[in-house]
Amino acid sequence: MSRIGKKPVSLPQGVTATVNGQTVTAKGPKGELKFVVNDEVLVKLEGTEIAVQPRDQTKTARAKWGMSRTQIVNILQGVK
Repeated sequence: MSRIGKKPVSLPQGVTATVNGQTVTAKGPKGELKFVVNDEVLVKLEGTEIAVQPRDQTKTARAKWGMSRTQIVNILQGVK
């Protein structure tokens, strides 16, 4: 099980995020970035946190789970 993927992603101060289907959009002082999450991963915006979960327990879904969370953290830091 992914230890990285289990942690929800907190939105930094001054950054807003939206989740539309599989697309995560982050807007901040430095601009706007988008990331399209793989279909094997489910992403939800819950208040000021973004939760990422695998849709099933296949090896590839679990691998993409942690990678997707890390990419979301990177786009949030990029617009901060």
